[in-house]
Amino acid sequence: MSEAKLTRIVGSLARASGMRDAVLNELVGVGRANLLAEVLRVAGDEATLQVFEETSGVALGEPVQRLRTPLTVDLGPGLLGSVIDGIGRPLAALASGGRDFIEAGSMAPTLDPSRRFVFCPSRRPGDDVREGDILGTVEEPGGFEHRIMLPPGTNGVVRELRGGEVGVRDSVGALEDGTPLGLVQRWSVRRPRPVLGRSAAPRPFLTGQRVFDFLFPVAEGGTVAVPGGFGTGKTIIEQSLAKYAEADVVVYVGCGERGNEMAEVLHEFAGLLDPRRGRPVLDRTVLVVNTSNMPIAAREASIYLGLTVAEYFRDMGYRTAVMADSLSRWAEALREIGSRLQEMPGEEGYPTYLASRTAKLHERAGRVRCLGAPERTGSVTLISAVSPPSGDFAEPVTQACLRVAGALWALDPSLAHQRQFPAVDTGTSYSLYAEPMEQWFAREVDARWGSTRGELLALLQRDSELRDIASIVGPDSLEDADRLLLEAASMVRELVLGQSAFDANDAYSTPAKTFALARGAGDVLAAGRKALAAGAVLSDLDLGSARRAMAAVRDASPPDVAARADDFARRIAALAATTGKAVPA
Repeated sequence: MSEAKLTRIVGSLARASGMRDAVLNELVGVGRANLLAEVLRVAGDEATLQVFEETSGVALGEPVQRLRTPLTVDLGPGLLGSVIDGIGRPLAALASGGRDFIEAGSMAPTLDPSRRFVFCPSRRPGDDVREGDILGTVEEPGGFEHRIMLPPGTNGVVRELRGGEVGVRDSVGALEDGTPLGLVQRWSVRRPRPVLGRSAAPRPFLTGQRVFDFLFPVAEGGTVAVPGGFGTGKTIIEQSLAKYAEADVVVYVGCGERGNEMAEVLHEFAGLLDPRRGRPVLDRTVLVVNTSNMPIAAREASIYLGLTVAEYFRDMGYRTAVMADSLSRWAEALREIGSRLQEMPGEEGYPTYLASRTAKLHERAGRVRCLGAPERTGSVTLISAVSPPSGDFAEPVTQACLRVAGALWALDPSLAHQRQFPAVDTGTSYSLYAEPMEQWFAREVDARWGSTRGELLALLQRDSELRDIASIVGPDSLEDADRLLLEAASMVRELVLGQSAFDANDAYSTPAKTFALARGAGDVLAAGRKALAAGAVLSDLDLGSARRAMAAVRDASPPDVAARADDFARRIAALAATTGKAVPA
């Protein structure tokens, strides 16, 4: 067989001869610098290669070395707290030589081979083990229990299993057939990890953000699209979810974002504390960073890498969340690669398979029954930011996400300009999980959760209609009942849906606090209507006092919420006290 050589180079795309028996998605080393690349197409003796690195300086005729493996990632202890690029290289190791940028051909193992872990086996020699069985545990920083599993496709009888201090490359035992047992699994990032089956989610994925948990909840293992233009707060939402959402493990994928923005994310994450565990958020986070100045081919791979890491922790029985910021940059990578391959373009130049690729990504989310013993379930929840040009939700990437996502959290730039965050457009957003999750909220929080949610959505819809009318005839021309509704809706927007990420008591809201605020806004409207029916006029109602009491509930720490809510209820009962009129019971 002739030696494979480069015959063409166009940006990150290259062509090599002597590749007749190459297979799709196989890795190769390109040129004398041994740049990592992936086979995209094979035609006769030639193969088209997608290079994951900058190709400047590579010349025609340079050798191409076949690695005979797909793009894989090492999965094992040491992943949590790491910062890796789109193809699994740890940025800290690459920067150890004082370099600010990744040099061509730089390689480093995903897991630090010098780190040592204490392995505690839970199986004994002679035990019959099957794929996915937990062989033992390793304790990581923060007390996280890392469960060492038998890799998929491996079965047998344990011949030897040793405990003690080991490294990620060390063997901890073997099966009777000689198969070595270690702490690390290697897995192809484009191949979903196998499971026993999927199951319905019995509970919501709690975010601590009132507008999401109350109006547009998502189930554990669900998928959400978060489209919004520049400055609408997508990254802040992703960071808030990474900090406060009820997930055991968070995988944050910075896909094609600006370098200074990702540097800020890394700086912020280093100082964030998990409010429930009192430990740094990084102790349960894996950061996948592929900024806009990094090679575009690696950007396309970064989403798959993040999902593979999340599936690995899911298979241990953990609840994982993937924050992808953003899928628009991933789709742009597909478009650029497709154009260099001279593929038939679809709408706005995106490849015609954009919708199917997007669907396959979302299919990797879900709540599943994991392989192996003991019996366990795990989940991957996918939250995908989308950056539509000019905020146009009709563009192809947003539409492709809407076809497969279970919830839409649409961000409105006009709300962001009014400094209301999260800037969620309640008229456009929706959740297909809302009704299935109402049973959980009714059982765990309050039986009136579903009815209160319906009341607030109707209130916000009527508020939108009245504001359109008021913009024409003026608010003073409206009846008192309509002006009361506008005031109640204002309380909902400011005190229920609005949330400050910089207020320790308001950045995270428990379901009980969320319901107390939502129910309070409904009670203000109901009490005001009764007062008006009893003969009061709007100016008689002490709405300012009710607003201040409701703000006190919002700003209260969790132990004080109930007492503040009781005081708020008393003030509602006295809405018409300034006129001496009693509110009908």
